[in-house]
Amino acid sequence: MHYLTKTFHFCAAHQYRHNDWSEEKNFEIFGADANVHGHNYVLEVTVKGTINPDTGFIIDLGELKEIVNTHIIDILDHSRIEKAIPWFQDKQPSSENLVVFIWHEIASRLKGAALHRIRLQETPTIKTDYYGPGQSK
Repeated sequence: MHYLTKTFHFCAAHQYRHNDWSEEKNFEIFGADANVHGHNYVLEVTVKGTINPDTGFIIDLGELKEIVNTHIIDILDHSRIEKAIPWFQDKQPSSENLVVFIWHEIASRLKGAALHRIRLQETPTIKTDYYGPGQSK
């Protein structure tokens, strides 16, 4: 089995809060993140598969870039995540939820390789990994 990781970048804003909580409780639980704030995200998409003997590749990078750009970057870049994406209607726009959203948008669209891992770097010190539903590394 071989693995290939492609890196992407996007900027997005979000706000952690519960509308049925008071402002005080939102700030107690979420701190300053109860305010609208943004991040310059780094997204790593890792696929796995066998090497195609004709091409020497496990996936066509052009197809992978098209899938990620169309279904992730074009949607998330410069968005207010919880307002722009219906999937987040009843979910916090955390990096933990973002990687699940990203997985579901990419996994079924891949051809010739399988999604192995989504890694989302929210800040220089926070990275979230996801290996798919029910999976671990």
